[in-house]
Amino acid sequence: GLLNNGCFLDALGLVPHVFLLFSTFPILFIGWGSQSSKVHIHHSTWLHFPGHNLRWLLTVVLLFVLVCEIAEGIVSDGFNQSRHLHLYMPAGLGMLAAITSIVYYHNIETSNFPKLLIALLIYWTLAFITKTIKFVKYDDHGIGLMQLRFCITGLLALLYGLLLGVEVNVILRRRYMWFPCPTEVKPPDDLQDLGVRFLQPFVNLLSKSTYWWMNTFITSAHKRPIDLKTIGKLPISMRALTNFQRLRKAFDAQAEKGPVPLKGSRWIWLALRQAFGRPLVLSITFRFIADLLGFAGPLCISGIVHHISSDNHSVKLLGVHFISSEAFLANAYVLAVLLFLALLLQRTFLQASYYVAIETGIKLRAAIQTKIYHKIMRLCTSNMSMGDMTTAQICSLVARDTNHLMWFFFLCPNLWAMPVQIVMGVLLLYSLLGVSALIGATVIVILAPLQYFVATRLSRAQKSTLEYTSERLKKTNELLRGIKLLKLYAWEHIFRSSVEETRRQELRNLRTFALYTSLSIFMNAAIPIAAVLTIFAVHVHVHSGTDFDLSPAVAFGSLSLFHILVTPLFLLSSVLHSTVKALVRTCIDSVDVEFLIIKLLSIIVNGYFTWTQGCPTLSNIDIKVPFGQLTMIVGQVGCGKSSLLLAALGEMQKISGNITWNNLPKSDSEENVSILTACVFRKRGSVAYASQRPWLLNATVEENILFDMAPNEKRYKEVIEVCQLQPDIDTLPQGDQTVIGERGIILSGGQRQRICVARALYQHTNVVFLDDPFSALDIHLSDHLMREGILKLLRQEKRTVVLVTHKLQYLPHADWIIAMRDGTVQTQGTLKDIQCAEPELFEQHSVVIFYVFTHCIFVISLSGAECCCVVLLSQDCEFSHSSYLQVFCGLCALGIVLCLVTSLAVEWTGLRVSRELHCSLLRTIVLAPMRLFETTPLGNILNRFSADTNTIDQHIPVTLECLSRSTLLCVSAVGVISYVTPLFLFALLPLAVACYFIQKYFRVASRDLQQLEDSTEMPLLSHYSQTIEGLTTIRAFRHEQRFKKKLLEHTDANNISSLFLMAANRWLEVRMEYIGAFVVLIAAVASISNALCSQLSAGLVGLGLTYALMVSNYLNWIVRNLADMEVHLGCVKRVSGLIHTQPESYDGLMTPAQVPAGWPKYGEIQIKNLSVRYDSSLKPVLRHVSAHIRPGQKVGICGRTGSGKSSFSLALFRMLDTIEGNRIIDGIDIAKLPLQTLRSKFSIILQDPILFSGTIRFNLDPERKATDQMLWEALEIAQLMPVVKALPGGLDAMVTEGGENFSQGQRQLFCLARAFVRKSSILIMDEATASIDMATESILQKVVMTAFADRTVVTIAHRVHTILGSDVVIVMKHGAILEYDEPDVLLEQKDSVFSAFVRADK
Repeated sequence: GLLNNGCFLDALGLVPHVFLLFSTFPILFIGWGSQSSKVHIHHSTWLHFPGHNLRWLLTVVLLFVLVCEIAEGIVSDGFNQSRHLHLYMPAGLGMLAAITSIVYYHNIETSNFPKLLIALLIYWTLAFITKTIKFVKYDDHGIGLMQLRFCITGLLALLYGLLLGVEVNVILRRRYMWFPCPTEVKPPDDLQDLGVRFLQPFVNLLSKSTYWWMNTFITSAHKRPIDLKTIGKLPISMRALTNFQRLRKAFDAQAEKGPVPLKGSRWIWLALRQAFGRPLVLSITFRFIADLLGFAGPLCISGIVHHISSDNHSVKLLGVHFISSEAFLANAYVLAVLLFLALLLQRTFLQASYYVAIETGIKLRAAIQTKIYHKIMRLCTSNMSMGDMTTAQICSLVARDTNHLMWFFFLCPNLWAMPVQIVMGVLLLYSLLGVSALIGATVIVILAPLQYFVATRLSRAQKSTLEYTSERLKKTNELLRGIKLLKLYAWEHIFRSSVEETRRQELRNLRTFALYTSLSIFMNAAIPIAAVLTIFAVHVHVHSGTDFDLSPAVAFGSLSLFHILVTPLFLLSSVLHSTVKALVRTCIDSVDVEFLIIKLLSIIVNGYFTWTQGCPTLSNIDIKVPFGQLTMIVGQVGCGKSSLLLAALGEMQKISGNITWNNLPKSDSEENVSILTACVFRKRGSVAYASQRPWLLNATVEENILFDMAPNEKRYKEVIEVCQLQPDIDTLPQGDQTVIGERGIILSGGQRQRICVARALYQHTNVVFLDDPFSALDIHLSDHLMREGILKLLRQEKRTVVLVTHKLQYLPHADWIIAMRDGTVQTQGTLKDIQCAEPELFEQHSVVIFYVFTHCIFVISLSGAECCCVVLLSQDCEFSHSSYLQVFCGLCALGIVLCLVTSLAVEWTGLRVSRELHCSLLRTIVLAPMRLFETTPLGNILNRFSADTNTIDQHIPVTLECLSRSTLLCVSAVGVISYVTPLFLFALLPLAVACYFIQKYFRVASRDLQQLEDSTEMPLLSHYSQTIEGLTTIRAFRHEQRFKKKLLEHTDANNISSLFLMAANRWLEVRMEYIGAFVVLIAAVASISNALCSQLSAGLVGLGLTYALMVSNYLNWIVRNLADMEVHLGCVKRVSGLIHTQPESYDGLMTPAQVPAGWPKYGEIQIKNLSVRYDSSLKPVLRHVSAHIRPGQKVGICGRTGSGKSSFSLALFRMLDTIEGNRIIDGIDIAKLPLQTLRSKFSIILQDPILFSGTIRFNLDPERKATDQMLWEALEIAQLMPVVKALPGGLDAMVTEGGENFSQGQRQLFCLARAFVRKSSILIMDEATASIDMATESILQKVVMTAFADRTVVTIAHRVHTILGSDVVIVMKHGAILEYDEPDVLLEQKDSVFSAFVRADK
């Protein structure tokens, strides 16, 4: 009957396809209707039908089998005299129906209209029935497994049956048809969130594989820049908090197992495997599949060249021809199509592997960064102050080491895939070449130790380079932070020389690193070529003239295999290097600091506390602090006052004793109960804490004061008034909405201090700790803050206040006084108790009070703002006789040598350019005016020396080399293909157009995303550094959770940028790989057609296909490197912009030789009609100032905030722009002097103490001009000799970064000693005793007057009594001299401003 007719069976298969196409046409092309979706979600990507991924996989397999059926039909039809369309036309219509089915299904699923699945149910049923009938009839006629069509029909019946099962499963589980109550499902929370725009986890399998959902995002970037609002939020599963919780659970699970110790890298790796191992296994699986598919290229090329002239055989059954699988695969066109499909699948699986690995790495990085932050929140303060762990180390841990772990996860699949790839490649080579392949493999094995040696040396060079880079950045950071002091002391050249010396050592290591990098590239290129040459030479020598001669099929198949082997061999050293670094980093991370478990308690009974292991800093501490009252802590510099507060807050290591915090009194009768009387430990609440060293957030003034408290306008204004901040706010560009910046650098010291105090006053806490808040304030501000803030506002609210102060005149206001001496409590009680118990202390207080009453104290805060080819000749030269072997060897040798030479030339040229840029940048920064540092955040300048310099050093040369090499290789490959098959040029045009538009859109998006990733990393690192610097304040306020939440926001912002950048890279690579696959297909079809027409030899066909396989890689690297180069050149632009900063005028009309020896000898200063300003765009800060300071005179300068006192002193150093007037010192106009000479002749002591890391000797005398005797003399004058002698090493004792191992007062004294060492005839003290107690200050004043009796001393008053003994007092107001006379004369004038200052101090 009809069923025994092959043509009828094929026609019967058309029925289901026609049904599906006609039934779905109206819905697909007309529309779904207005009520299609009952669930409103932002993204139409809700994939909620069961078996969704299985359906897509089965459909892809179905399409592949249908393509094979079409090809089999076309090949079979070639044996017929006439055309038989039924052999392939039903399969073509079936392919169209399969595509329609998946499109139809996708629209049903995303539109949530499941009843329309009935059309697919009918289609799968009909298709399954028709294919089963055809399969049974084939079997009845004896058609079996030897015929390919029989196998294809059976596979199709199986696939249609499986798809039918998937459809039935959807209906049964969702109950969409024939059930009264459908199953209710809810969209994921992420799809209901309008802010989530990273859709990779939610889209269908095709979109996932090709990143189709990124099309709109990539193209829109060409219209408007990409910002955080554009990329939206992370899906919940990718957020830092989710992954941190997953990692924490893994650590907890490891801890519960017991036998594994809870320290060391093994424990960490076990936890990481448990938390993130599953997606990594998926990535490795994808990589295995991709690598196996990669071997299809060489096999197909070998098959095409071998079978290009072979005849195919067929069998005729049922009236049509049937061919076997072997005959089918012997067809060159079939092999070309299979090669094309294999390339598509291989590239898809490879990119999927990359995506999963990088996504997992980003999740891992977020989890570890969050874990580090949680550790920081429990970090013992002593680890920071003693230099055990610095901010730079922690930021390096966060920025560099977590990235090493992330990239290790990205490269981890290579660790598993590369051995399999190498083994498979060698086995296939053996099948082609026999024993010659084993000899080639032996060459690789023999040369592997050499490669390992180079990789080891490369690793060492990199490690050494990183050490010098860190050292250079540390020195640069110190130079920038102390630039004002360095300029005033003319020490810029010393610190610049130190940075340049470290830079020279860094460049020396970078040259070594570049050499080993070039050798590594040379080895990776030379080893495969050496193996190829060895194999071909042995094969030609052994098999010459035999049937096993080196045929084109064998030659080009072998070359293609070696191209595959190049990649794992090239990556081997990189992967091993990355693995070693990751292992090292986890080992470092596992050497955990013994973090202090903060005791949530306070005040102390029999307490012994220390910062480090050794003698206690505080001994035998027994104190009590009354509720709701004012407690003052007094004592000399370094006696332990600040340490006592920190011990109470749990910031010090407790050796012994108890710290207890009691609840608030329940009634008025309990008001005098001590906080610490009971030994019951209770959890400490929030404490409003203002540290001695002001700590501000990189936020607005208002945000710094509110500190996440609810806004209360009335209270806010009250606190602003109490701290006298309104005049300062009025001068800011945006008022209290002005972003303060790093460490408050645009504010003066007094302004920073008052904002910190305002923060403490604004908080609704029961306890307030104030650590010397008056040190940077003038007398009026101090009195106002004491009276209105502490005695009125805080007392009215009955808040417990603990105040550390050196202002003994405020002691009468204290309800309780604690006197400290040498780390212990000398006495405590009321003022009357101290009068009886310690008469000497009381006498000292009385004398000071009387002195203050008659002469007063005046302080003013310092005004201002601190603020990178050569082409590698084609290795694959076609030859089929041994006579060409020498030519081939010569070209290969020339290619790899030129590769080495080019790499070295580019690397070293790049380093030379980088050296010049860094040298110019450093010189410009050092010579730049202070205005640059006052208006530019320190982090921005430091970033030019760190990230931008690193990019210029290491990334630009490599990127430039790779870009030029990729471009030339791509051009040469296209040239070879075009030479072999000129018709390829016609097909090249549309592919070139596609490539142009792809790279055009990608480069814009990639640039924006890379910049966004960099810009979101800076706030993350800044948040870490801010937290470390303000750790004590954060913990005192109990704001740990708020800062942890802020960290999660910064981490997620950085990770969403990284994810989109990674997805954009995958988007590009998939498209470039697909274009490369089309290049291979077109080149294969064109060359096969030419060969069959006897116009092309088999060797040229192999040559063209071998090069075609490489085009996609070259295209990828060209576009990627173009985008990278565009970003990298931005670094050069930023550095170049800073280099063009106008420097200070260092030259003068006089040369240093013309300056008289010993000038200035007398210290006479004449100022005539002087007007100066900070910048040409600003108003004058001194107006027509005239003064005459005689030799040896002691001059005191006072005035309100902003009156021009500090500007007066800076004008003597030519730190400001001169508008008019002269400054004549010892008969020489300083405007004529070289700036270096001028500043080296004076001494100045600034209010903010600045110390540098190094020895005490270096801090006192960087120029190394003073003898030890002179240094000890200066230390004795500064009352520091006992402190330094007690240190191990004495003058060679180390000072940590910023002098953190000394108290604030001791740092101030070291700055005093530094000035004494210079012994210049003119000394300027700019509020130099701000952080020193009165007794020490009194001693210092006497010593200064004695040591500088014959020298000119200009004192800018911090306390008025320090200038009452001056010969002349200058009172300034609004940049002009208001009063200028002897202090006694001014005091006699009752209406004088100076006498008003004196009377104001009571």
